[in-house]
Amino acid sequence: MAIGLYMDVHVPQAITDQLRRRGVDVLTAWDDGMQELPDDQLLDRVTDLGRILFTQDIRFRVLAERWQSQGRNFSGLVFGHQLGGTIGQFVQDLECIAQASDPEEWLNGVDYIPFKRL
Repeated sequence: MAIGLYMDVHVPQAITDQLRRRGVDVLTAWDDGMQELPDDQLLDRVTDLGRILFTQDIRFRVLAERWQSQGRNFSGLVFGHQLGGTIGQFVQDLECIAQASDPEEWLNGVDYIPFKRL
């Protein structure tokens, strides 16, 4: 089952555009009219939509990890440091996540991309 992704405002449009060209279901905070929402409310919004949040904002990663330790539910978060990979690597890894995993696998999960390549 494919997973819908949600891009926070810090994600370059090029990542969203390339994922959409590859047929990945992507919604952005801008598309959703939620670009001004505080981080905790946006994570709740993404959870209500049943999507996985992709962000390059370290504050989101910290928030999600705090929610993990508090036992607070959220639909999942993928973090990619802005200097940690190329747009192509982020697109490839997000496409893999969206097409090869189920939403239940991501419940309350935090993962980091780009994945290590062998």
